[in-house]
Amino acid sequence: MFEGLGRTQQDLLSALLYTAAGMSIEELASQLSVTRTAVRQHLAALERDGLVVRGDLRATGRRPEQLYRLSAHGRELFPRHYHLLANLLIDEVASLIGHEALVQLMRSLGEKMAADLSATRLDEQQIAAHMKDVGYESEVFFRSGGAPAQIVAHNCVFHQLAEAHPEVCELDLALIGSLGGGKVQHLECMLRGGQVCRFELTRKPS
Repeated sequence: MFEGLGRTQQDLLSALLYTAAGMSIEELASQLSVTRTAVRQHLAALERDGLVVRGDLRATGRRPEQLYRLSAHGRELFPRHYHLLANLLIDEVASLIGHEALVQLMRSLGEKMAADLSATRLDEQQIAAHMKDVGYESEVFFRSGGAPAQIVAHNCVFHQLAEAHPEVCELDLALIGSLGGGKVQHLECMLRGGQVCRFELTRKPS
């Protein structure tokens, strides 16, 4: 949830989560039991990273207090359970249309995703770059002897859904195949006990 953030920054973001209107440096320093100088330093870093934004100025009878609040990006650090709704939706769709139609639907979604990402046929490195844009930790392995390059994903953005509905893997295959203009072999799959998801693309003749 807070990968790369220190304990004080985590506590600061949590405090702001519970105070939607925002908090002043004085209030944050008191709640976190740290100095105002430390709070300023942490706020500057979090503001630079887009996790915190400046809110309203609050009248105090003296100098107005600047309030700080979470940005939309900062709120996204906290858990979201979109997969629960997605799982229910796929369950319902599967019960209505059946396995084969669900497979075709996932392929269609992968093709549409590819069309949104690129209108031209891409090489493996370009495909891996686009996969990163949608959340995959992907890279390309080039092999000797003229063997086809392989695209390796170290995570699956739909893993929890795919565990319940393996048909979801068809989306990945259609995405890569459509971007590369070819047929994809799923050589290794985390869902089937693999360490990574490994794809090899065989292109159709131009």
